[in-house]
Amino acid sequence: MSVNEPLRPLQSLRSFEPVQLGSRIDTVLKQTLHDQRLVGAVVLVAHRGQLIYHRAAGLADREAQLPMREDALFRLSSVSKPIVSVAALALVAQGRIGLDDDISRWLPFFKPTLSDGQPATITVRQLLTHTAGFTYGFLESDQGGPYRDAGVSDGMERSSLSLEENLRCLSHAPLLYQPGSAWGYSIATDVLGGLIAAVCGTSLATAIDQLIARPLGWRDTGFSVGDVSRLSPAYLNEQPWPRRMKDLEVIPVFEGTAGIKLEPARALDPQAFNSGGSGLVGSAGEFLLLLETLRKGGAPLLPKALVDEMGSNQTEDLELANWPGRGFGLGFTVLKDPAAAKTAESVGSWRLGGAYGHSWFVDPAEQLTVVAFTNTAFEGMFGQFTLDLCNAVYGQ
Repeated sequence: MSVNEPLRPLQSLRSFEPVQLGSRIDTVLKQTLHDQRLVGAVVLVAHRGQLIYHRAAGLADREAQLPMREDALFRLSSVSKPIVSVAALALVAQGRIGLDDDISRWLPFFKPTLSDGQPATITVRQLLTHTAGFTYGFLESDQGGPYRDAGVSDGMERSSLSLEENLRCLSHAPLLYQPGSAWGYSIATDVLGGLIAAVCGTSLATAIDQLIARPLGWRDTGFSVGDVSRLSPAYLNEQPWPRRMKDLEVIPVFEGTAGIKLEPARALDPQAFNSGGSGLVGSAGEFLLLLETLRKGGAPLLPKALVDEMGSNQTEDLELANWPGRGFGLGFTVLKDPAAAKTAESVGSWRLGGAYGHSWFVDPAEQLTVVAFTNTAFEGMFGQFTLDLCNAVYGQ
């Protein structure tokens, strides 16, 4: 090799041979279903732009004994966040907003203050990175807190509020910290959704349709359910097996917190406001298409430069609670330290999940995208299944 010849990256030593990978994932699904930690799941794996694994396993509806199907529809919960984030970045690409613009330009009524009453400037970037100073009501104390006092909806329970009304409630709750100074998983994507709607002069649903659904040819992903027969019921992990969710579940995700409110019928309520953080319904296949579109460079949604920024760590050395070894990009986590995160994913991998039972990750270095949508909370989001699936993909 000439001393002037540029260094080439070493080829990955990992093998994603489809038959072996498929066998490993099949084993994980078989064991997880046998242990009755999941009721049903759809798992898709793409490598180098090819779908190398696709399977619907278990039951979509246990009581009716309906098998899971690959085109099943799911309540996406926080899988909504990267979708709405891409819509915001599409507006950035069009020059209609800037990442570091003050959001009050489009939401003049939305002016939350710090705990001492001092005003604060919030930018589009801070909404995308969850550094704007917000939290979620379900993370407040079980004794109550400002979000409950202000009547803020987290977007996962049914509410009579409109999106603007919910943001007005939120504006009365003090920010937890000076925007940009800390990180906290939050309702920020709902605020982002309100901003998108204001910029577009439409509902958030219409904006998502124009900015993402039509360019990608989506038919199933949105804030309404086109084919109710394909919408899987929601289940909740309990011993000895998951139970079907009641009309309203209040589940403390962390000890001492108010608890997340899950109301499955919200997905079928045409009056429910468009929650950018948790309100979408969709299929695993359409979400895989979005992720692969981003991984391949973003066209026709975004230019590659914006995808690169989306997938870069925006939070520097800020600590992400419950996400060791990871930073946050513009809409999802970005892996900094695989050892700290205890994962086989490559540095720079993207990941997030959804409370109703979903996990996904993209490993750009390996040209790998994995989507696992399940109907079982919370095993499908952060249970042993998610660890076993990741290890199976990488052959660990």
